[in-house]
Amino acid sequence: MYKSISARYVSAQRYTEALDILHSGTCIQLSNGQVTCGAELALLFVEILGKGKVPYDEEILERLKKIYISFPRVALPQHLWDVDDMQQLSESIGSAKTRVEGCSSFLKAAIKWSAENGAGINGSPELHIMLAEYIFSESPEVDMAKVTYHYVKGNNPKKFATTLVSFLGKCYPGEDDLAIARAVLRYLSVGNLKDANILMDEIKTQVESAEVTFPKTELMQFINYLLRTLERDALPLFNMLRANFRPSIEREPAFNEMLDDTAERFFGVQRKNPMGMFGDIFKLMGAE
Repeated sequence: MYKSISARYVSAQRYTEALDILHSGTCIQLSNGQVTCGAELALLFVEILGKGKVPYDEEILERLKKIYISFPRVALPQHLWDVDDMQQLSESIGSAKTRVEGCSSFLKAAIKWSAENGAGINGSPELHIMLAEYIFSESPEVDMAKVTYHYVKGNNPKKFATTLVSFLGKCYPGEDDLAIARAVLRYLSVGNLKDANILMDEIKTQVESAEVTFPKTELMQFINYLLRTLERDALPLFNMLRANFRPSIEREPAFNEMLDDTAERFFGVQRKNPMGMFGDIFKLMGAE
């Protein structure tokens, strides 16, 4: 019913009425636990924003936020292996995946629309934070790389720090320092030293009140030295740190790539073309 009525409005180019009926239907469906139907209407809402060439502004952001808040949130057991009823566990995981996929599809579409309609090249930072929050809170197995990606595209490193401290309290051994390093390096790879420092300071402040242990590893030593090094023009020291802490850095393959981006951002070091001389030739041919 919602889809057919909105389609009539769209065919008559009455986009405001179409958006109103879709927004209402989306929130009603989601509030009543109808995630599949609600997510479908949410995607249609974003599609009509594009068709109607609606510009990004605070009013539309609030409407998108209301849809986001309407997506159900159901707490899963912190340790899935502690659950005795395996059938119930399987159903809970399946429902969680449906919720995360539905909300993620909606927010990714909204981010893409916002990037094309006035929110900047990366899309709305507020929408990125919503997506990061939902992935972290609702995923049966959290992908911290995705969470980090969207938080860094956002505008609230203190909220990101709160999420990381929460993760430190329930992650597997050896994941804690990787999560923090990944977050800092992701900020640095886009040239955002300010938020990288805010993040680290906030994590160190919050772990005390949360009674969580801050990891004391060589990787964390590297991150602390790196943040100080980037405060000044010290490329030789940057290269020395990479060499000395190479085993720690290589615990995650993506770290070296992020450090290459960091070197380019802060010291003007050009990235090496993985195809070597042939890559340079192809690049020149493409420029012509």
